[in-house]
Amino acid sequence: MTLYLRHYWKDERLAFPSSINVSRTFDGRLVKNIWVPDVFFVHSKRSFIHDTTMENVMIRVYPDGNILYSVRITVTALCSMDFSSFPLDTQNCSLELESYAYNENDLMLYWKNGSNSLKTDEIVLAQYFIQKFQASSGLAFYSSTGWYNRLFINFLLRRHIFFFMLQTYFPTMLMVLLSWVSFWIDRRAVPARVSLGMTTVLTMSTIITGVSSSMPQVSYVKAVDIYLWTSFLFVFLSVIEYAAVNYCSTLEEVRRVKTGKLPASYIANQAMAFDGCVHDNDIELTPYPCLPTSITTNHNRTPPQNPEDPPFEGTRLRRRRSVKENVDLLLSNSYLIDSYSRIAFPMSYLLFNTIYWIIYSSWDSTDYDSS
Repeated sequence: MTLYLRHYWKDERLAFPSSINVSRTFDGRLVKNIWVPDVFFVHSKRSFIHDTTMENVMIRVYPDGNILYSVRITVTALCSMDFSSFPLDTQNCSLELESYAYNENDLMLYWKNGSNSLKTDEIVLAQYFIQKFQASSGLAFYSSTGWYNRLFINFLLRRHIFFFMLQTYFPTMLMVLLSWVSFWIDRRAVPARVSLGMTTVLTMSTIITGVSSSMPQVSYVKAVDIYLWTSFLFVFLSVIEYAAVNYCSTLEEVRRVKTGKLPASYIANQAMAFDGCVHDNDIELTPYPCLPTSITTNHNRTPPQNPEDPPFEGTRLRRRRSVKENVDLLLSNSYLIDSYSRIAFPMSYLLFNTIYWIIYSSWDSTDYDSS
């Protein structure tokens, strides 16, 4: 983070007479000749003062001895982050300023205008935007040197999600949608469906590997991991679905050949249809027996049938199928698996996305409110 750090204090030794009360401005060369506070960033990993083209330091001295000391500095600070909801996360980080040599008896640090002393309009972060900030102060104790004044700048940082939507979420969604195209390809087009399934699986593996290499290496599961691996599971299940369809189709054809419903010289490719169903001309249909009809001139109506009497010949009775019968129906009509998958897979993935975005959006709002 690059910022302008401005110090205000009064040194009567630098006061000078002035009839028009005009301040005098100096560059960094005067710093070595006067006293300046030795403020440093407590948890800084790396800090430096900009020196292009000259050292970015300015000192302004007023006639009454008030001094403004401004320096342009870049700070890389340590911040403990929780990546459980990454990249839909908010992080609470802080910058802490403290005098290195002077304890509270020698030097008192405070914010000149409280939180109004901070302005974040010109601060731009690559992955975050500053959602909230607050200035505070306190004391820090060191067993060997005593108490020191410490200033805190607390930032609530929210991660930019648009980059991850373009690089991670949208490609993942497209791969899952592409894997569903195989449900509309004829089940006997083995090269087409296998190639499509393996391509989507390998692409998902590449996406997961690329994302993992650029993400923070932590020992717990992140939100993006849940999304990627669940999407990978959907893609993998689409391949398993075709394996089940192909296996059931093979069993069905073998059974029909053995029972004589298909000739031994039956060629499966000749039965292909655009909708994925096999349309054979020799499908066995059991006809219903015809009801006897008679013409009579008797105007008397036939008495109603007793409910306890057996039904007339040819009456169709419908009953609910058992689980075993439904399984046998799928095995004998494998194209139904594709038909059901066209509905089950999109609805399941839509449900997963709804739950995922609701949970992590509410989680993010809860973290914000608690902070």
